[in-house]
Amino acid sequence: MPWGDKDHNTGPWGSPPSSGSGGGNNSGGGKPPSGPDFDDIVKRTIDQFRQFFPDNGDGNNKTFALLAAVAVLLWLSSGIYFVKADEQGVVMRFGAYNSTVGSGLNYHLPYPIETVETPRVTAINHVEVGFRSGATHSGKGVDQSTVDESLMLTGDENILDIDFEVQWKISSAPDFLFNIRNPEETVKTVSESAMREVIGKSQIATVLAEGKLQVAQDTKKLIQDILNSYNAGIEVVSVNLLKADPPAEVLDAQRDVQTALADMETARNQAEAYHNDIVPRARGEAQKLVLDAEAYKQEVTNRAQGEASRFMAVYNEYKVSRDVTKKRMYLETMEEILQGMNKVIIDSKGSNGVLPYLPLPELRNKSEESAK
Repeated sequence: MPWGDKDHNTGPWGSPPSSGSGGGNNSGGGKPPSGPDFDDIVKRTIDQFRQFFPDNGDGNNKTFALLAAVAVLLWLSSGIYFVKADEQGVVMRFGAYNSTVGSGLNYHLPYPIETVETPRVTAINHVEVGFRSGATHSGKGVDQSTVDESLMLTGDENILDIDFEVQWKISSAPDFLFNIRNPEETVKTVSESAMREVIGKSQIATVLAEGKLQVAQDTKKLIQDILNSYNAGIEVVSVNLLKADPPAEVLDAQRDVQTALADMETARNQAEAYHNDIVPRARGEAQKLVLDAEAYKQEVTNRAQGEASRFMAVYNEYKVSRDVTKKRMYLETMEEILQGMNKVIIDSKGSNGVLPYLPLPELRNKSEESAK
């Protein structure tokens, strides 16, 4: 029976035609049909083929109808698929995103109505920049450098040979499939650009010494920001800075520079140590001189004040008794002058030609010897 003889309110499979974008499916927007509905579709399909090829007693029509029914069954069963535990199923209807399904056994409308992609969302992918691992040389696996990727210019206009690896995984399967054409090449290009920007803002001494970890962290953040702006559906797991050295052509010169910098730092530290030793010592000496001067000033001042007070006291006594004061002043002066000198007393008024003589130093020595 021709298709046109059927009721216009039914589709070719004996059911009302769908008005959705699926173009003749009634599976509920990409969801797998239940068991009874699928059996009903198969039964109606076989009935339609029997009506289309009526039995006129010829076995060929029955065979053809059976083969056609089997072909339709195979076509419908082609929509069965399995999603692994580390994958996500992205169902596309006529090439446009329709839904995302989890792991397990699933069903989609057969091709060309719906297709499915199953990217691995938990797998860690690697992108190498500046080198290619696993290159063969004399039967051995070696790392092959890629100069046009690895040579980068630092902020202080020095050249560095940078090799690094970026590890990433899929964070959103639909964005990953539909928003970027070549994910691995995109990640590689973005990573190289981000590393060049970070190195261009860094000093060579920082990159070669303690700043490697900071460079890797800054590069990872910049890569992630760029990929997020693309809605790439990619998460950057880590950035591993494997090598950061001057090029081989200037390695010896760079070592000389680093040696000179180390010598400069050593000389600076020695100067700082000398400064820290001599300056406090000089300040201590200066403080000592100041304190000695203050003590001397106080001593001289007190002595002058004492002398002035003594002079005033003597002057007052002199005004009261001039003769006594003069004699006492004379005796005190002679005592001060003759103190510590060898003294001999001679009496000029001696008689009978005998000179009275009193050797005081000898008497003192004899008395000291007897005392011992």
